[in-house]
Amino acid sequence: MTAFIATYPPLGQVTQLHDPSVRFRAVLEVPNEAAAASPWQLALWYLNGDKGGWTEAEFLPDTPDTQPICLHEAKEGKVRLYFTANQAVHGSLRFTVKFRQAAGDSEWQWVRNEQSSDDGVVVMEQKLTQEGDPEDLPDLIRFLNRDLKWQSHMSQSPGTRLWSVEAGVDKAKEDESTFVTVPLGIPWGEFLRWFVLVRQWTPWLAPRQGRSLSDFKLDKDALVCSFLSPRGKHMVFLGMSGINDVTTLLRGGDSGHLMLHIRSDNLESTKGTVLVAVGDNFESTIASVMYHARTLVMTANAATAQDGADTTSRSDIRPEWYESWYDGLGYCTWNSLGQNLTEGKVLKALDTLAENKINISSLIIDDNWQDIDYRGENQWQHGWNDFEAEPKTFPRGLRALVSDIRAKHKNIQHIAVWHALLGYWAGLAPDGPLAQRYRTVQLLREDDKGWLPIHGKMTVVAREDVQAFYSDFYRFLSASGIDGVKTDGQYLVDTFVSPSARRSLIPAYLDAWTLASLRHFQGRVISCMSLAPPVLFHSQLPRGGRPPFVLRNSDDYFPGEPDAQPWHIWANAHVALLTQHLNVLPDWDMFQTVHDYAAFHAVARCVSGGPVCITDVPGKHDVGLIDQMTGVTPRGKTVVLRPGVLGRTLDAYNGYRDPALLKVGAYHGRAAEGTSIMAVFNVSARPLTDIIPLTRFPGVVASGRYVVRAHGSGTVTSPLEVGGPTPLLTVSLEARGADVLCAYPLHTVNSRTTGDLLLANLGLVGKMTGCAAVLRTVYEVRENGRMLIDATLKALGVLGIYISTLPELSIQDDFMVTIQGQPIPPHTVAANKHDNHVLDVDIETAWKEMGLKSGWANEVEVKVYFTLEKK
Repeated sequence: MTAFIATYPPLGQVTQLHDPSVRFRAVLEVPNEAAAASPWQLALWYLNGDKGGWTEAEFLPDTPDTQPICLHEAKEGKVRLYFTANQAVHGSLRFTVKFRQAAGDSEWQWVRNEQSSDDGVVVMEQKLTQEGDPEDLPDLIRFLNRDLKWQSHMSQSPGTRLWSVEAGVDKAKEDESTFVTVPLGIPWGEFLRWFVLVRQWTPWLAPRQGRSLSDFKLDKDALVCSFLSPRGKHMVFLGMSGINDVTTLLRGGDSGHLMLHIRSDNLESTKGTVLVAVGDNFESTIASVMYHARTLVMTANAATAQDGADTTSRSDIRPEWYESWYDGLGYCTWNSLGQNLTEGKVLKALDTLAENKINISSLIIDDNWQDIDYRGENQWQHGWNDFEAEPKTFPRGLRALVSDIRAKHKNIQHIAVWHALLGYWAGLAPDGPLAQRYRTVQLLREDDKGWLPIHGKMTVVAREDVQAFYSDFYRFLSASGIDGVKTDGQYLVDTFVSPSARRSLIPAYLDAWTLASLRHFQGRVISCMSLAPPVLFHSQLPRGGRPPFVLRNSDDYFPGEPDAQPWHIWANAHVALLTQHLNVLPDWDMFQTVHDYAAFHAVARCVSGGPVCITDVPGKHDVGLIDQMTGVTPRGKTVVLRPGVLGRTLDAYNGYRDPALLKVGAYHGRAAEGTSIMAVFNVSARPLTDIIPLTRFPGVVASGRYVVRAHGSGTVTSPLEVGGPTPLLTVSLEARGADVLCAYPLHTVNSRTTGDLLLANLGLVGKMTGCAAVLRTVYEVRENGRMLIDATLKALGVLGIYISTLPELSIQDDFMVTIQGQPIPPHTVAANKHDNHVLDVDIETAWKEMGLKSGWANEVEVKVYFTLEKK
């Protein structure tokens, strides 16, 4: 007989707690009622502190009123049993669980054997890290290389301490870069967990995780490394690039040593720099190194920038124009129409979208619209001929196509085209019109895609003509009706072999592209394949008053590769730990709505905080799924509902193969008053159950009261209090399963007759991130004793309002609801089918039936009046 078990604190993970009196909770899922009727025994098997051996403690069954709240019920026939064990933790505790049926002589089953779950670790948080702590860098890094120079800095992130570490590097020799690998030391001397972001390939970053010093081995160079100490402290390393023509990365050495790998293109001897921060939590610690890196880069850029260039670049930008670029639903031709792109295919795809009433507001005409020479064996050897579109497949030219699209599809506000930073994958066609028009240079590049080494010469525009080249090209696009670009292959500048080419061309291309894109497109750009360190530090980290641009956050979405689907979400969630600190809006890439993993990807895009772009094959659309991701504004535009705080993983140290749900946290609204968002994903190949404390939700406050709603099941919890015993939630997902959980703060109103009245605006309940449709909510007790909830939203749909006394009220007799000041049809107001404490207001149906117009404000105001005091 099999049984499934989940615990809190979780097995296989490190949990940091404040209170040494720990309540271990377990849920046992057994096959049927008969199995549940038979007594079960659970035991906590633990090693407490540094002394003594492994010890056993008994779990006791929970009573119904002390059990975690189920957001997802067990599958039909399955029964869940809940247990608790109390144990004082002395510094740290390592544990596992065993279980058996009590009847007969059943043998104990170990969870680590049944489910491949490693031991869990509980660490008591020590005193907060602060400036002036006696420990200094040589105390924190064992075997710290004495040849390195280190210096302490004031950290801009609370609860952290910060240093820079420098290693000398010789000047570049003639036309060859200088490379040096320098040992740094062992973080903490030992560590419980480690997390790194490696250069998966030259353009992209990807996560790696491990469990100890002994398995700290990196297959690729890393940009960021983080280590969790046995005391629960975090140490984050960031290799610096973009200053003094030096790139500093991190490597794993023998016996857990961390190494610096430095490349210098400088004509003088210089230094490679890595930033080091120590803190009490991962988010604050990585913020410390990122904030200081921004300061260093902006200081260096200010010293070398041309006077007036940055002011000119942002003089004509209006924020509302920029927001419309990524707030609408996008459509891209890449996976949908394939690489044999033609004018007819583009027009047919847009007609099909319109026939299915899918109102996109932005279109990306991806790769293969350009006039290419097609020389060589693959795209990496193809060069660009001229600005105008390929004459065989776009015979009327780009301007005629764009004109037709705008005339027929009024909903499409923005049309962008794809191009590579250097023109095409091999730059310019050596004998083409562009190569004749602009001064060019031939450069050697070296790159290794893993399965396809990419090397050889390529023709690119010379430094002297880069600004003219971009100005002319974007002027041509603007004259053709194009108002945005997806600029791909930006990493190509990091493949140049020559240090002189790297010194002159990397900043020249990046600055010319930024300047031209702001002047011609007001920042409506997607920066793609650009997570190469020289590009990241030069273009994406600085702010300087420049608006953020959209940045591709991960390698491509590959719809034909099943194994790539969960990894795509995993990689994006972890890379976002870094990109959330850049001056960008991370783009988790396009996806298809008809696919085995469609809902999985949809949830990820909604909580990412970035744009949502589909790449459906014409005629293959899941309109219902699209409706869950988007809303229609009062003016009829389809918009995505983006959280205000970007989504990123909440568990940096968990491994991809660990039997645990991936948790992606986001937030929307003002601090302490907004909605906390947690998306959960099962990236494994089997069902998983997790016990999640309310305190894991980002932004919940210590004294707050909340209700939590699961989008997938529609379940709404009873009111939960953060203070006291931590409320726990049971979450279960099948393989490929995903859901969005939202924690809504409760507003309390005192009532003489009913006690505390608890209220919460749940936003649009039919949307995955419907809370992001809420612009503001006002709760007011009227002089006549009635309650008013005044909610303003950016889109139409079904508004959900949690009212603790709703079951005691009559919707017909005690409520009045208005939209834009007018009473709405009674049948559009009802109790929610999943929970009778939630009032559903179908504002979309009411809006249509009442024939309302948006007026000058593109928002809708809903007022709910109801009886507060019962007679």
